[in-house]
Amino acid sequence: MNKKLNQKGKIDWMITLVPLALVVGLSILFFVLPEQSNVVISQVRSLLGDTMGVYYLIIGLGVFLVSMFIACSKYGNIVLGGQDEKPKYSFLAWGSMMFTAGLAADILFYSFSEWVLYATDPHIAQLGSIQEWAGVFPLFHWSLIPWGFYLVLAVAFGFMLHVRNKDRQKYSEACRPILGKHTDGILGRLIDLLAVFALLAGTATTFSLATPLMANIIAELFGLTVNTTLINIIILIVTCVVYTYSLLHGFKGIGILAKACIFLFFGLLAYVLIFGGQARYIIETGVESLGKMVNEFFSLSTYSDPQRTEASFPQNWTIFYWAYWMVWCVAAPFFIGTISRGRTVRQTILGGYGFGVGSTILSFVILGNYSMGLQTSGKADFIAKYTETGDLYGMIIDMIKTLPLAPVVLVIVLVTMMLFYATSFDSIALIGACYSYRKLGSSEMPNKMIQFMWCILLIVLPIALLFSDSSMANLQSVSIIAAFPIGIVIVLIVASFMKDANKFMKEIKAPAKTESTEE
Repeated sequence: MNKKLNQKGKIDWMITLVPLALVVGLSILFFVLPEQSNVVISQVRSLLGDTMGVYYLIIGLGVFLVSMFIACSKYGNIVLGGQDEKPKYSFLAWGSMMFTAGLAADILFYSFSEWVLYATDPHIAQLGSIQEWAGVFPLFHWSLIPWGFYLVLAVAFGFMLHVRNKDRQKYSEACRPILGKHTDGILGRLIDLLAVFALLAGTATTFSLATPLMANIIAELFGLTVNTTLINIIILIVTCVVYTYSLLHGFKGIGILAKACIFLFFGLLAYVLIFGGQARYIIETGVESLGKMVNEFFSLSTYSDPQRTEASFPQNWTIFYWAYWMVWCVAAPFFIGTISRGRTVRQTILGGYGFGVGSTILSFVILGNYSMGLQTSGKADFIAKYTETGDLYGMIIDMIKTLPLAPVVLVIVLVTMMLFYATSFDSIALIGACYSYRKLGSSEMPNKMIQFMWCILLIVLPIALLFSDSSMANLQSVSIIAAFPIGIVIVLIVASFMKDANKFMKEIKAPAKTESTEE
């Protein structure tokens, strides 16, 4: 297949080379002028994330509501493929690939640590106690709206690929029902360039935030000194693993990695719950936090703190997260849409919410509430350690070391993170490689060398950010900046899908009416 594609397929050099040049240029700036680069990023983030932050809130809530409407409407009956076609993957295999490709290794990083970040924020003191609210915001920021972004776009891309059988696997093609001929012009090219840049920005944010935890775990296990070189080596190792599986196994390899990752992930959760000694607290606090999140969902979704009375909490967190998911929407929904062939729109959305949101909530409830239980009972003081040192990674290792057989747990966390990265990286590189072609059918695979080029391209910016010693705020800013124009494109894609799906429903009803008349 790949050999045939080399002869017939045409590389879209503009979409391939312009992002490459942009990433190389930005990386050079981060290397040469790290302080000045961080200052500029902070200023742009202030304009987009603070002054215009409500834009992200409106899109986030709107996309979630639209996803529920689509699932419950007549559009939910549309099969992503032939209308009599059956799902290609079992629910477990499909859910595993979807979950691991959609969240990456940062779910473990944040599951352990995020409640501490909220507990030290003045907004929590304004609302009430740590017990009441520190466990609520992780569930809110990682559940319904994030997966809403993924799933509504996944069915749009799945419809485009498997029902309309489009041979252009690009963001712009999903906008064709509204843009029409402009899809092939400058506007379409601009949309695709924005999508690729957002893809690179989201990857850079994820790898730069969570990868140092892997380095710290290795340092703890082997008594090494953590430095930038070690972190970069870890990234390169992950890249090689991903490329090897992509080269040898394709989707089959991604499926194997995803299943292995899921088994380790749920095994870790079960171990912490059963043997951590905090099972009652974990369950009761988890149920309480989930209930509060659901009860306050619309208030949390629209809260913008107009007077900035509480240290700009929504600007620092909610708006960042919605931007974070928006830039990840370039790769994850395309991948979910690709593997959802044979499923109905309703099965894809509701099944995605069930597996994706359910697994995400379990992770934050168990891993987060385990350490929060130790904190609130006085058995440990993770907040003090973080306040004193600012070292989230060291704090997470201290949390893990309170568990029985801590060295074994550290190894499991490390391997699970690598598998999360491998599966996510593989799907991102695959989608990026698809973008390099002017035309590519849904059953065709990009050339392995193009995939390898994207594997290398995806790690350049994260390495530059690590060398520039960017703070968490500046790493977040990269996603907020890239997400601003992508938000408009997401709205266009959703509207285009609904227009085209409505047209399709009329098309399949028309033959039925004709047959009825003939009889």
